[in-house]
Amino acid sequence: MTDLTPHGTEPAKLGYSPVADIPHALRVSDTDPAAAKRAERQIASMFLLSMILVVVFIVAFCTIDKDTNVYIPVFGEVGFLTIVLGLTSGLSILLIGTGAIQWAKKLMPDVEVVQMRHEMTSPQDATDEAAANYERGKDESGFARYTIIRRTLIGAMALFPIPVIFLLRDLWSSPESGTLTPDEILSHTIWKKGERIVVDATYLPVRPQDLPIGGLVSAVPASLKEVQEAEGNLNARGKSAIILVRMDPKDIVAQQGDGWDYQGIVAYSKICTHVGCPIALYEQRTHHLLCPCHQSTFDLANAGAVVFGPAARNMPQLPIGVDSEGYLIAMDDFNQPIGPSFWERG
Repeated sequence: MTDLTPHGTEPAKLGYSPVADIPHALRVSDTDPAAAKRAERQIASMFLLSMILVVVFIVAFCTIDKDTNVYIPVFGEVGFLTIVLGLTSGLSILLIGTGAIQWAKKLMPDVEVVQMRHEMTSPQDATDEAAANYERGKDESGFARYTIIRRTLIGAMALFPIPVIFLLRDLWSSPESGTLTPDEILSHTIWKKGERIVVDATYLPVRPQDLPIGGLVSAVPASLKEVQEAEGNLNARGKSAIILVRMDPKDIVAQQGDGWDYQGIVAYSKICTHVGCPIALYEQRTHHLLCPCHQSTFDLANAGAVVFGPAARNMPQLPIGVDSEGYLIAMDDFNQPIGPSFWERG
């Protein structure tokens, strides 16, 4: 055991108890060159396999149809491409980490080093000693000595970011392909004039008298269930979820359109305009809506204006009214994109 106590100070004088002097047991790789060589090959194999998995990730991303599904018990129909991408990327990361751990356990020195606490400002001799220890540790790690490990690790780390670059392709759809651009996708929801507002999960329609002053209800469009079944995903829910809040009409300072409330009931998107967290923490006294992720705060009595936090724009408001049966309905779609701002937005 090496004692790095500064200035040669004895631990007993500082009130410390010395660490038990336990004999150091050598590992097999410390005494058997063949075992050390086997460990080196095992670690290098992990890094090499990590590189191979990255290549498989790229090939799968380019060749497997994203609409191909496989049946998995309990989970049901799952996208085959999603499974392959998840397994290859996850295992490639795991192999890099596992290889690094095995390198440290089997080939790097395992001698215990103790450094006692001392003044924050170190004298020059202590600084020089720390620099010397760093150089010694760099040498003992074997990074320069184990050539095959060094090369395979560098290769694995070099290939590791490539899947992220390929995934960036999904952030853009070419208009020439006949698909919608991100701007078109995120600027519109399934809300339309006459769409009935229903309680989320129960899908029960909402009457104005169902909502007392200070009350809040999480709501969705009445057609959401059908749209979700037709599309097979939750995209429509993510864009159309809203909150209904009722306040005294005299407390409403401003709205994003004329007459967009109904008897003091206002409807806002449930998706924060900072990074898209779902938000429903409402304070009745101040009419403030708080995002739990990064504490962006919006004033629902003043057109959903930002009053605190990193969000840069108002919460989108949905114009509402009632139908002939007295149920709350949307009078139109949001007048701005929901969720975070994005670079294609006009």
